[in-house]
Amino acid sequence: MIRRWSPAGLAPPIGKYSHLATVPADHDLVFVSGQVGVLENGELAGPDAESQTRQAYANIGTLLESLGAGPEHLVKLLTLVSGTEHLAGCRAARDEVFAQWYPAGDWPAHSLMVVAALAAPELTVEIEGMVAVPRR
Repeated sequence: MIRRWSPAGLAPPIGKYSHLATVPADHDLVFVSGQVGVLENGELAGPDAESQTRQAYANIGTLLESLGAGPEHLVKLLTLVSGTEHLAGCRAARDEVFAQWYPAGDWPAHSLMVVAALAAPELTVEIEGMVAVPRR
């Protein structure tokens, strides 16, 4: 089982994340490329950060399923947001998804960066991750 925690001697996390996470020896570490808010048909889920973030997490969910894994197997996430004006929408969608994925608050390690731009001007959010998948 993945262990996530925030040790004593540090301020508690300022958001929905754990300071540390470890991967058990009997797991493979899988890297998830940055997911953006596009639907299966390649169309953007919406013009705003909230809809794009929600879809990026849905895409991560699909990738997890393809591995026979779930959100509990996520070790680390990195969220890139293209401008501070998109933070509120990104956080709203993340909170919605995390309430479903982590009802007990056992969040993965997670960093968030505000960047000048992403790969295309219409993109507002990109999320990548690391997944610990039990070996079969």
